[in-house]
Amino acid sequence: MNEQWNTIRVWLKRIVKFTFVTLIAAGVIYWIKFSPVSVDTYSAERGTIVAEVMGTGTLEARVSTTVSPKISGRIVDIVVDQGSQVSRGKLLVRLDDEELQQQVAIAQANVDAASAAIVRVMTDKNRAAAVYDQAKKSHDRIQGLVRQNAASPDDEDKAVEALAVAEAGASRAEAAIAEAQKELVAAEKTLEYHRARLHDTQILAPFDGLVVKRSREPGDVVVPGSSILTLISTDELWIRAWVDETEMARLQTEQSARVVFRSEPDKSYPGTVARLGREADRETREFIVDVRVLELPSNWAVGQRAEAFVQITQKDDALLLPARLIVKRNEMQGVFVDEDGIAVWRPISIGLRRRDTVEVLEGLSPGDSVVTPKKSTTLLSDGRRVTTP
Repeated sequence: MNEQWNTIRVWLKRIVKFTFVTLIAAGVIYWIKFSPVSVDTYSAERGTIVAEVMGTGTLEARVSTTVSPKISGRIVDIVVDQGSQVSRGKLLVRLDDEELQQQVAIAQANVDAASAAIVRVMTDKNRAAAVYDQAKKSHDRIQGLVRQNAASPDDEDKAVEALAVAEAGASRAEAAIAEAQKELVAAEKTLEYHRARLHDTQILAPFDGLVVKRSREPGDVVVPGSSILTLISTDELWIRAWVDETEMARLQTEQSARVVFRSEPDKSYPGTVARLGREADRETREFIVDVRVLELPSNWAVGQRAEAFVQITQKDDALLLPARLIVKRNEMQGVFVDEDGIAVWRPISIGLRRRDTVEVLEGLSPGDSVVTPKKSTTLLSDGRRVTTP
């Protein structure tokens, strides 16, 4: 009898314990499921919405160049650095020019020697011309005497020979002048070449711009084509944005746009569409849209990421709602509306969209209270009680 009673008491304790735990669990479940959820409320309001096409890209300069030397040499000095503003013709880099200075001096000496040689051969030419004139006069006089039988044939032969020698001397003088002139031209061309090479030791800015990259330091040896600096023109900077090809028909040049840099996600900068790409990527199915940036942040860098939003159309007096309040159900879009402290899911029809705002065509009226949980981990359901603090 005692054993039966003990067994009954054990089972009674188990039943009481189980019932207690069940009641607590039921209370917790009830509290979680049916207790009011703290929410934020938003009212649908009328306003202006702008439909936009978005593309992601990087800030680029329309005109950019790599500053490199025309000749090989050792860098003596780089007079600018990253971030330096330069004007056209400003000295950027200086190469070692000691050897080229010597070559210019030697070439100049060769020009001077060639010029002196021309003076000498001109003197020889004048002397040869005088000898020729004298020989011609003597030849003509002897010929007259021969016709009068006043001179012998030997005298005539000597006069002819003297004239021939004088003519040969004049010809040699003319040839020497031509050769000296050619040597002077060659010397001048050599001097011009070495002066050009000497001039190339000073690398100048090809246009007004901004130095965005410095790749070398003094003492480095560079060759033609090697990068020393990267220079861009700040006259026109744009976002090279990749846009889905399905938006191509809605885009055209000169459309207004806004640019959002990732360094300042809460601020937009004005822009305009500069040009449209004519080749789409065959894998991503996107094409390039260049959006000219009309105003830049105080700090910016070529290559930094940004989003470009091109304005397609604008609608005034539209019923607007934050896009984050939309909740999808069975592929339908809707929102939770506060009806006397109860959350009710209501389907809506959406018109124009932008990044953070949508136009509501049907399903809401101005002043309707749309709710969303304060905690992102909390989910609303139809019939759930809601409360606002």
